[in-house]
Amino acid sequence: MTTAAPETKIVDSYRVACDGGEGALGHPRVWLQIPLEQGWVECPYCDAKLVHKDFEGKV
Repeated sequence: MTTAAPETKIVDSYRVACDGGEGALGHPRVWLQIPLEQGWVECPYCDAKLVHKDFEGKV
């Protein structure tokens, strides 16, 4: 049995919210700040990688 890779989402803002995206099956909404020098952040609940559009293809 294999585990699916965490989802990667391209976003327009450096301040983003993540709720797991599955309605009642998701997780509590959390607000995350993408570091300007890094360009991405991982959700502590679902491990989704949120990448700012300026860093797409660079991380």
